[in-house]
Amino acid sequence: MIDGYLDNHARMWFASIWIFTLELPWRLGADFFFRNLLDGDPASNTLGWRWAAGLHTRGKPYHAQAWNIARFTNNRFDPRPAELAAVVEGLESEEPEGLPSVTPLRTVQVPDLDRPTALLITEEDCRPEDFDLPSMNFVGYATLSASHLRSPLPVSPLVKEFEHGALRDTASRIAVDATELRAGVPTDLSRWASRPGATQIATPYIPTGPLRDWMLEAKRGLVEAGIDLVEWRREWDSAIWPYATAGFFKVKKQIPAILHNTGLM
Repeated sequence: MIDGYLDNHARMWFASIWIFTLELPWRLGADFFFRNLLDGDPASNTLGWRWAAGLHTRGKPYHAQAWNIARFTNNRFDPRPAELAAVVEGLESEEPEGLPSVTPLRTVQVPDLDRPTALLITEEDCRPEDFDLPSMNFVGYATLSASHLRSPLPVSPLVKEFEHGALRDTASRIAVDATELRAGVPTDLSRWASRPGATQIATPYIPTGPLRDWMLEAKRGLVEAGIDLVEWRREWDSAIWPYATAGFFKVKKQIPAILHNTGLM
């Protein structure tokens, strides 16, 4: 993981060995990945570890086995079976309540084209050009670095550098001179947007996770300053996400219907 990447097979083996062979808390392992993987994601990372622990698909923990590791690493790694847990049991007894109920996508306030607007770019979505930017009345632009929010422990410099590069690349692609902000004191966001006279901050949709939590804190200051936080969400995101409740295969079954309903097929 020295370069911030890890193959999916290796992630599963790592999680299984961490939980069942070393008997370490799965949350600490999930936090370790989140702090060190460039593609760390609050939903898929946490749920991936829950799945390995038998908490997401209950009763089906992932069992890392020596033959599987040897096969998919072309024998580069060939552990002895005795070095791994022979039997694995899910951690359902530690969380008997299971998963929370599925909730609908939250309603978003869409941008008003006529209001003076500040564009905010975050690592959650570096494709603002997918939306109708030329129709907006922009008075300011900013990137917001937030990877440090992933954990109370230090986040890998590689993760921070990757995020910084992605944000700068996004600003460059849409040809704007963006102020570089850091998610620190939440009220700083309203101070920045107030300077050029913005009455709304527009950003691509920010789903659940540390940045969303920080934005909710920042929203208090925005309300006091008379600034609305508005978001774009793609039609296909709204169509797909309600099915993303039990892994990839449930979504895969719905792809033909989704394409038909969104007019993409």
